[in-house]
Amino acid sequence: MMITGNEVAVDNQMRRAEKQSQSPVDHLLQGASSTAEALSLATGSAIGGIAKAFGIARRFTSGLGVATLDENLDHLGNATEAALSRVERNLEAQGVRVDEIERRLNSNEFLEGIKAATLQAQRTTDKNRLDRMALILANGVAENDLGPEGLDDMMRAAAELKDADLIMLDKLYRLWKPLHDRMERTKRDNHALSPNFHNEFQNVWHHFGRSLNPAEQLQYRGSFARLQSHGMIQQVAFSNNEAGRESYVLLQDGARFCERLREIGAAK
Repeated sequence: MMITGNEVAVDNQMRRAEKQSQSPVDHLLQGASSTAEALSLATGSAIGGIAKAFGIARRFTSGLGVATLDENLDHLGNATEAALSRVERNLEAQGVRVDEIERRLNSNEFLEGIKAATLQAQRTTDKNRLDRMALILANGVAENDLGPEGLDDMMRAAAELKDADLIMLDKLYRLWKPLHDRMERTKRDNHALSPNFHNEFQNVWHHFGRSLNPAEQLQYRGSFARLQSHGMIQQVAFSNNEAGRESYVLLQDGARFCERLREIGAAK
């Protein structure tokens, strides 16, 4: 069952229905405002989150390709609507109440996420990066974790990181996540880490580092640098490091970002 108050879906429908006696941005904003007014009359709610989110876009259109911005927002809106539809179905199948799903979609935190996505959508013409933003928003709703500061950082990373960076991040996630989980279980159970645990970390990276193609070292280093600049990995010094094979461990923000890019409904 679709949530009737899903403003992403409603706004998309409004923008599809109206074309185009005005500039693309004016048309977008007017459609969003009309949607919000209709929802307010029907439900008594405050003005809609989509209208507020797209309202900030006007400030940044000067000097930009407005048609491209319109296309980006259309693509982002459609991708977010589709992802939220999958989230709604999954949450209902898990027994989450409809009013709880609506609460998440109508929250100020979700609005802040839309604002962050709107801002970052102006920085890229890559549709894959817009799809990442949609997944981050939808998975935030699914996890009921829409902290504005974290969402803003993730949206910026979604706009800036290359496909090769995400491939490397996924490799590092699969490499380090089992060890991170063991550490968390050990701390939760108030047990001491094994004396060999540090050596295990070194050996895991040693074997991984040797598996990387030496001919692609420049590409790897670029990905490591970008991922580290976004606080997703950290360079560390291991005693068995080889020259030119710096070691990196996954940080919590990197694991969280990787999980937010998983397709809706995919096993974790």
